[in-house]
Amino acid sequence: MKQRYNPDDPERMPSDAAARGALLRDAQHPVLMSFSGPFWQLREWLGFEMLCETFIDDPDWIREMIAFWQDYIVRLMENAFPFVIPDHVHFSEDMAYKAHPMIGPDMVREFLLPCYRQWGELLRRYDVPVYGIDSDGDVSTLIPIWIEAGVNVIDPMEVAAGIDLPVLRALYGKRMGFRGGIDKRCIIAGGQQIVNEIDRLKTVMKSGGFIPGCDHGVPSDVSWPNYVRYVELLARATGWL
Repeated sequence: MKQRYNPDDPERMPSDAAARGALLRDAQHPVLMSFSGPFWQLREWLGFEMLCETFIDDPDWIREMIAFWQDYIVRLMENAFPFVIPDHVHFSEDMAYKAHPMIGPDMVREFLLPCYRQWGELLRRYDVPVYGIDSDGDVSTLIPIWIEAGVNVIDPMEVAAGIDLPVLRALYGKRMGFRGGIDKRCIIAGGQQIVNEIDRLKTVMKSGGFIPGCDHGVPSDVSWPNYVRYVELLARATGWL
């Protein structure tokens, strides 16, 4: 399988990469590169249950796979950055349930932090300003580890998992930015609930380092009138209207 992960395969880069890079350098919108994080990718290879068991049963194999993925992503970025330096590099890393992360902070620090840290060092070397990680659930115990690795924004900040952005902002200040954070259940309910939810987050909005939005995909049971009302309230709170 490793042979299929050749970061230097010329087919991974378009023949007009230089021209595309020039267009992106002049873009009036943020340029994003997105990859799977190590936990996410190992789950794709092994399945969730087997991955969690293997952390205990065969930790050396876990380390081997993480090191392989770590080096592979480094090489992909090094091949792309000569053409364009993105504004944001984002790693998908869903690794938390409603109440806890899927593996504990000690295990995250032991197995995953070296990968996160090396990626962060590379991004700083190339002056990439935003290093983002995505994880649903209660990531509160993982935030200090991600800060240590150089991560500076997390999404989607699920309220149903106990995430309270005013509390996190008070704890970490501007060391961590956030995206999302608006309770999807309040958008579903509409009325005064969505008014109260936007009001709850206004202090964080005003403090900066926060792009507010639904705390994951907008559910199908959000009515169109409630969605329009949510967008209007958010636009007014952020100064767009």
